[in-house]
Amino acid sequence: MTTVVFSHGQESGPWGTKIRAMAERVKSLGCQAESIDYRGIEEPAARIRKLVQECAQIDDKRVLVGSSMGGYVATAAAEEVGAIGLFVLAPAYYMEGYDAPTPPPPRLPICIVHGWHDEIVPAENSIRYAGTCSATLHLVDGDHRLTANIDEINEYLSYFINRTSE
Repeated sequence: MTTVVFSHGQESGPWGTKIRAMAERVKSLGCQAESIDYRGIEEPAARIRKLVQECAQIDDKRVLVGSSMGGYVATAAAEEVGAIGLFVLAPAYYMEGYDAPTPPPPRLPICIVHGWHDEIVPAENSIRYAGTCSATLHLVDGDHRLTANIDEINEYLSYFINRTSE
């Protein structure tokens, strides 16, 4: 079996609208769904440590899913936790103010979904990152939250989970 581990963004919570919808989809595919609670943890490095600790308790194949800062966190932790795949939404790559530079691409399948109209993290950041590692990149007609694109995201996620869990 596969466990999908969700990492929320800086301003959201572990079971927000997007994560609930994606968790339902992955459960319908026969996967477990876990979501890490980072509320009260501001620094990306501390979030990364928490994700690594939580994943150490999961005796299963792991796919990491992260949104915004959660995408950055999932990317930074992916190889250390032995993830088999990384699926990120509007990941906070190349953002000023983080305590470390954007992590290098992990050596595993990566899928990035980003909204063209993102007012927080420019879509160009994901285009740049995807180009460094030949990640699958979906640019959608959406903003940073991507809540209007959840059906489309779930289709991409389903395909990604099925492909990486084989």
